[in-house]
Amino acid sequence: MGLLDRAGAEMTSDVESAEILVVNTCSFIDAAKQESVDTILEMAQHKASAGAGGRARKLIVAGCLVERYRDEIRKNIPEVDAVVGTGELEEILAAAGLDAPRAVIQEPSPFTILTATQAARAEGDLRESQGRFSRAEWDGAEAHLPQYLYDHTTPRLLATKKASAYIKIAEGCDHPCSFCVIPNLRGKFRSRRFESVIAEAESLVAQGVREITLIGQDTTCYGEDLGLKDGLAQLLDRLAVIPNLKWLRFLYAYPNKITGRLLETIAKHGNICKYLDVPLQHAAGPVLKSMKRGANAEIFLKTLEKVRAAAPGMALRTSFIVGFPGETEEDFETLCDFVREAKFDWLGVFGYSDEDGSRAFGLDGKVPARTIERRKRELMKIQQRVSKQAKSEWVGRELDVLVEGESEETPMLWEGRTEFHAPEIDGTVYINDFGPFEELTAARFYRCEITEAHDYDVVARVISASGE
Repeated sequence: MGLLDRAGAEMTSDVESAEILVVNTCSFIDAAKQESVDTILEMAQHKASAGAGGRARKLIVAGCLVERYRDEIRKNIPEVDAVVGTGELEEILAAAGLDAPRAVIQEPSPFTILTATQAARAEGDLRESQGRFSRAEWDGAEAHLPQYLYDHTTPRLLATKKASAYIKIAEGCDHPCSFCVIPNLRGKFRSRRFESVIAEAESLVAQGVREITLIGQDTTCYGEDLGLKDGLAQLLDRLAVIPNLKWLRFLYAYPNKITGRLLETIAKHGNICKYLDVPLQHAAGPVLKSMKRGANAEIFLKTLEKVRAAAPGMALRTSFIVGFPGETEEDFETLCDFVREAKFDWLGVFGYSDEDGSRAFGLDGKVPARTIERRKRELMKIQQRVSKQAKSEWVGRELDVLVEGESEETPMLWEGRTEFHAPEIDGTVYINDFGPFEELTAARFYRCEITEAHDYDVVARVISASGE
């Protein structure tokens, strides 16, 4: 979006008025692939209707689906004019028929630059030698892996709500998880330069952003390929002192990468959200071993105990896969017992998706779809009870809430989030009492008292404006 904007294109979400249609796709699981294909076909119809009054002249398909099905997209959907893979972002300009953007001049960061020599990441090299990133069986896939990694000089447009922004600090993944094809789609793990992340964060805060969420396929490996030890902790330390940054969080912590220094860093800075997203995937030892993840419920419980001791009040989120090949009823019961005991604040459950190209695709013991759905429902019912009890304990608490705007359900309610809610994925704070204010301002922080609790959401009243 930033590249197109800088080159003179005007962004629009109105399909009818667009001259160039760009569909950015996902190819992680079947549901995402189907949604991507459906959207491409829908946009192809819009382009085909151009002769009947429509404006669309070009259709471009970008993202992960291109890495996996490049030739099939071109062959089966002739309305597509160009494809742009995950390592080819700058080619969007040529695909759209636009000139390259002017160079962006960045102000130097006031921070001392932390330098590090690019180093090979041993795990990534090992996985590559074992064929982890192979695309040999993907017809039409480019032989070379994506290398693209944006930096602070790359133009960008904020697509998020005014007060919040994401910063990607790394790209790719080296882990061997047998259910996942992301390494094949995104390439080997590679970190952005330390000073580049700092410069982007400063720029975003200068634009009015007050919440920054660091993302990557595995943020906890940040800096290992740059020769940094506890790179994420070092990065958080430096970001946390940026003036006017109210909330700072990161998503996707690999469980065995949660170091003592990382927890100490979260605990000591008031603006680092007490929130940790640790996708555990399962709790039964045999399933985790087959997933190439390792550990078990007992080890995970000790990890959670360490986290909660280091940062009391930490909100914990995780996600699980049910129906992985070979998962028995005993394995599933182990997972259910673990969820009851672990008491996560937020939890997502996904049915196993059998992805061609993943190592799990060739495993025996596939679980029937009906069984997968039953297990998914059962696990979420357990979590619903856990969440309801936890949210009831919020009543009476006073918390800072980032107000995001009027509720889609009714203009009588406004919505917001606390530091214990990540953008887009967790529950909601509904505000039904504006307190001393006649109206609220979106993208502002307010001090609120929680007055009601439901299964996943809470209701609050405004007490006062919160210092930003």
